[in-house]
Amino acid sequence: MTAPPRLPHFYRLVAFDAIDSTNEEAKRRARAGAPEGLLVWAREQLTGRGRRGRSFASPPGNLYMSVLLRPGRSGVEAAQLSFAAALAVGEAAAAVLPPTARLCYKWPNDVLVDGRKLSGVLLESQAAGEGRLDWLVIGMGINLVSYPEGLEFPATSLKAAGAEVTVEALLAAVAERFLLWHERWRAAGFASLREAWLARAEGLGGEIRVRLQTGELLGRFAGLDEEGVLLLDDATGRRRIAAGDIFPLGR
Repeated sequence: MTAPPRLPHFYRLVAFDAIDSTNEEAKRRARAGAPEGLLVWAREQLTGRGRRGRSFASPPGNLYMSVLLRPGRSGVEAAQLSFAAALAVGEAAAAVLPPTARLCYKWPNDVLVDGRKLSGVLLESQAAGEGRLDWLVIGMGINLVSYPEGLEFPATSLKAAGAEVTVEALLAAVAERFLLWHERWRAAGFASLREAWLARAEGLGGEIRVRLQTGELLGRFAGLDEEGVLLLDDATGRRRIAAGDIFPLGR
């Protein structure tokens, strides 16, 4: 590997040319007692995973990274850090994208460019008892030069959107931005993350389709509550959606 990027002192970087999954390696080290701030980076994942166990194509050239945290909070609170990850990726991407590119956030934690998925976030954790987490691993995958075809929600890459950036430079930018949002969350809670995320929320105020494990709902995307739960207005009133996949109507 070439020389690793310089990161804020909070992080301890562990880099691989190829690995099964950066999340799996971070989880292994978390169970072995690694302190928070561990950042696992790989140029290729051999068995990458997305949300709900979906396979995640991970060829060389894109960015795959996982951060280990020990937030000492409940699972509901710690899950808010998925928004910190999305904001970090979005801000790092916006810095290199052409000004004509439209960058948005898709609930709960995807980053879109011109309506196509650039990045995803995967959270995994272990409880410590008394309603708190022992550790939290946040995995981020960002398409720099390639992206999978044929997905239900179409994907894109920074290169396809007109941006040129190295993996090392993007890793450093995402790590720096994530640390800033993480510190803001620890100091002041979710409110500032919520405000920044909603400013670029895809479909806010419009009609969406929400896919749940038990079926689908149609309604208006009314925003997020104070915990990051999606608010959906439909014929029955306002619903709180804690987990699901959303799509604009017609897709």
